[in-house]
Amino acid sequence: MAAKAKSYWTCQECGFRSGGYMGRCSQCDAWNSLVEEVEIRSARGPAVGVGNGSGIVGRVVPVALDAVELSAGGRRLETGIAELDRVLGGGLVPGGALLLGGDPGIGKSTLAMQMAAAVGSNSAAQGGALYVCGEESASQVALRAERLGVGKRGIVTLSAIDTGSILDAFASLKPDLVIVDSIQTVVSPNLDSAPGSVSQVREASAELVAAAREHGAATVLVGHVTKEGYIAGPRVLEHLVDTVLYFEGDRNHAYRILRAVKNRFGAANEIGVFEMLADGLAEVANPSEVFLGARGTPTSGSVVGCAIEGSRPVLVEIQALVVPSNPGSARRTALGVDHGRVAMLAAVMEKRMGLSMIAQDIFVNTAGGVKIVDPGADLAVIAALASSYLDRPLAATTVVLGEVGLTGEVRPVSQVRARIKEAARLGFGRAVIPQASAEQARAERADIEIAGVASVAEAWQAIDRG
Repeated sequence: MAAKAKSYWTCQECGFRSGGYMGRCSQCDAWNSLVEEVEIRSARGPAVGVGNGSGIVGRVVPVALDAVELSAGGRRLETGIAELDRVLGGGLVPGGALLLGGDPGIGKSTLAMQMAAAVGSNSAAQGGALYVCGEESASQVALRAERLGVGKRGIVTLSAIDTGSILDAFASLKPDLVIVDSIQTVVSPNLDSAPGSVSQVREASAELVAAAREHGAATVLVGHVTKEGYIAGPRVLEHLVDTVLYFEGDRNHAYRILRAVKNRFGAANEIGVFEMLADGLAEVANPSEVFLGARGTPTSGSVVGCAIEGSRPVLVEIQALVVPSNPGSARRTALGVDHGRVAMLAAVMEKRMGLSMIAQDIFVNTAGGVKIVDPGADLAVIAALASSYLDRPLAATTVVLGEVGLTGEVRPVSQVRARIKEAARLGFGRAVIPQASAEQARAERADIEIAGVASVAEAWQAIDRG
């Protein structure tokens, strides 16, 4: 039956479609982002149907929930990489789709190759791990495996960018794991648009996710990240998959953080920590020791805080620099912590502590390149700012934690026992924490001094005195 063609103008930023050209996208307000794309579809419908693979979506019937068999989804496919399995919630789920994003050169392909080697070596399937290399040749993938020193047994490479070839490999090899590196290079024959366009990324991803469900293969889609820090392509891409992982870190630092921002089969916001070495990514079992390992002589502006990342307490050094500014042009720069939250905390200090922060340039950084999203680090940021402003070094054995409100109150934080336990394990002798959590912490740990505080002014007195 003849194919049907239709022309659309598609926004390359958000995926909005228009029947005609517009200079500015009416959905996301981006300028000059609409590109003409010709969509060619068979009159019979999509190329891949869910459940029968015949090209036509088959009839489905309702099934009682207690009658659904869990044989496919009840077991996990362990990768053998403990930090990765931790982030995933115990391993890959057969038939599940995972999206792995990160900046160029951060280590996405390295992690994918190590994952393929671990699964392939333990798989009984004909092609234990199928590595689809859309950006490289098979020989280049083999060279990377050689450099990383991983085994090649059980890994099948496919240098292809069309979904037809990939779906044929799904059906013929029946692999346990499929890695597509990267999804922006894959094209669907149903569309006539260029690789990497919003329409192609959306269509190709939908076909691959449907194939993963049908064949029960854990599928990893590697995605590029835009300059804004989001995975390139339509936002619907993140809704299509079951799990979204982001690789974070500065390429100038050796340490990388793998963060789950969506996980249908485990906890979101769980993190894994890796170190980038010449022969690949090495797991970091004790990230607190790594992030605090370079601390030297106590100086003003340096404070140790404790944040909860997923289920893991992480101690990190927060550094601040406060210097006089030209009137009316004070700067607020934050790396590793939210910029808006730093500005808010500086305003709280101005109002509740009597420190003139409005005329100061403020710089805040987390040592080691770790990114903190836990509000429990608020009090540590304030302590670092006050220490730098007053030029008073703080005791190296004190750890500070607590959330700060606009009225200057120090609010309780979650998992205070785990935080105090981690601080005591690393040799800290004193903890300044919210008053509401003090009794609970004292009952849990008798080997560390607990100072409970109710306000930022009271907290600074306790920290400065220590």
